Parts: sequence; C-alpha cells; structure tokens
Amino acid sequence: MALSLGWRAFAPFPMNHCGVFVKAVRSSGLSLLPWGHGPWRGARSLLDPEMKAFLEENTEVTNSGSLTPEIRLRLLTPRCKFWWERADLWPHSDPYWAIYWPGGQALSRYLLDNPDVVRGKSVLDLGSGCGATAIAAKMSGASRILATDIDPIAGMAITLNCELNQLNPFPILTKNILDLEQDKWDLIVLGDMFYDEDLADSLHRWLKNCFWTHRTQVLIGDPGRPQFKGHSIQHQLHKVVEYSLPEPTRQENNGLTTSTVWDFQP
Repeated sequence: MALSLGWRAFAPFPMNHCGVFVKAVRSSGLSLLPWGHGPWRGARSLLDPEMKAFLEENTEVTNSGSLTPEIRLRLLTPRCKFWWERADLWPHSDPYWAIYWPGGQALSRYLLDNPDVVRGKSVLDLGSGCGATAIAAKMSGASRILATDIDPIAGMAITLNCELNQLNPFPILTKNILDLEQDKWDLIVLGDMFYDEDLADSLHRWLKNCFWTHRTQVLIGDPGRPQFKGHSIQHQLHKVVEYSLPEPTRQENNGLTTSTVWDFQP
C-alpha cells in the first residue's frame, strides 16, 4: 500500500512501513477529540474479552529496540500481520497506542533513571498511548497515577501492558481531560503530543493553568517535531536530558536520532 501524500505531508516524521502501520503515524490532530467515550474508571473494566483476544492476536510482546528494555509492551511490529495489511482492513480507530513513540521513550527512560522525580507523588500521564510512561512512573514509586488517552482501545492495551509488567492496572480516563475541571497533580507527563498546531495551543494553555493553579511540575517528551520546535512554548522550556535513540527507533522514524525531556517553566 503506497503512503498517501496527504498524511505524508502532514506527519512530522513519517515511518517507513506500509499497511495499517501508516494509520498509527497519521497526525489527525483535533479530529481525535473529544478524548474517548467513557468516564474515568478502573482499568480492569475496560477488558472486553473479544477486544482482549484481538489485541493479543494482532500485537507482539516486545521489550527490544527502545530506550526502556525494562518495560514489556504489546506493539505493532513487522511480525504482526497488520504491519503490512491494507490500512482499511484495520477494524478500529487508528492504533497510535500500538507504537512506542520517541517522546514517550525519553520520558519513560528519565523516570526509570530518576525515581525521586515521581516517588510518593501523584502523576498524570496525558495522552498515554501504550502506557509506557505511566508504567515507568509506577515502577519508580508514584503513589497515584491516572493515564489518559483519546482511544478507549488504548485503555485496554494499557491494562494488558500493566499486567505484562506485573503491575496492578491504574485508573484510565477516556474523556477529554482538557474539558474537565482541573485536579491537583504533583507531576504531569506528556510525550509526542505537539504534532498539531491547534492541539499544541490548547495544551499550552491547559498546562499553564495547571502550573499556576497547582504549581504542578510538567515534563514534556519530544523528538524535535516542527510543530513543537516552532511553538511559543519553546520560550518556557528547560532541557532536562537528551537521549540518543536506539537504531530500530531511528529506522522507524526515518533516521530521527534523539529525543529530549523538557521541564515546562511558564
């Protein structure tokens, strides 16, 4: 299946592969909002048996090729049939959750290497995807975690990924948290979320409100997407650490070589 010019022109770092994998790298921006269809809930309630079986059949458990070999995840890999299948045969919403994005890898690596950042603290993982950063926070001793994602299927994948890592699943929010009354969190983490200008503006406003209302620390992971590098939030960031990406992640991201964790200081 040829990569369409539409998504190729819009996606900041298009991947090299065909089939349904293309769906996971389209940057469709605010068309993905509102975030999901249900309330914050216990993660186990998300595990519909048929969907669980579908995810287990069509993803591979792996801990290789990323910055965090400590974390096992169910992902789309070249050994999965839908990596190569025609995208229109994938029966659900675009599987962004099935890719371990570079910004999330950097955040997860940082939390694992610096557990004092989260130990005993409440952590909100915004746009959690596969759940790796929330899992890293849990492994590092966070006292309370909420994972959020636009796709209820991501909630199921996160639950499976928690179990893969011998963790009790944490709560998952499937509503648009940007539209809800702000709760108090010690730390908010978000990776790979600045892929669309309008979404970036909304996130910037929301994160500033969190910082000034609750003095919440905000850590952002990003591999250098143009929408992030060119956004006004750059004037309010402090570089925490930059990681060299493993070769498999570089290949999947057209040679992208690094990913950075930033501290948001408005």
